Amino acid sequence: MSKTNNEVGYCKPPKSGQFKPGQSGNPKGRPKGTKNLTTDISEELSEKIQVKENGKVAKISKQRAMIKTLTAKAVKGDVRAISTVLNLIPAAEKAQIYIEQAEKLDQADADILAAFREFTLKELQSGSSLSNGDQS
Repeated sequence: MSKTNNEVGYCKPPKSGQFKPGQSGNPKGRPKGTKNLTTDISEELSEKIQVKENGKVAKISKQRAMIKTLTAKAVKGDVRAISTVLNLIPAAEKAQIYIEQAEKLDQADADILAAFREFTLKELQSGSSLSNGDQS
């Protein structure tokens, strides 16, 4: 039996069953705009609700309301609430450190861009073209 390119078997589907170039195996895919769990939770927790605090009505996020409730229970002596608050502190500190580092990186990126901008302006003013490259 001679081997040909039309051989069919394990991991060798017939040509008629193979995807054409540029054709997806899942043509409909996930619909655009579909939100994942993280997005849904973030949106839900950021929604504002009215809370009566010290006789005044204030609008705060659901996340903030949950934190206020949790800390109030912890202050009253609820051991589980105390444990939860204490476990949240390191995560909050890590997040703050991450934010501070991101701001530093942003400043570093801004410095690099400013240096590039100055270099480019000097090159353009001196009459040499960046697109010509080095032609020596």
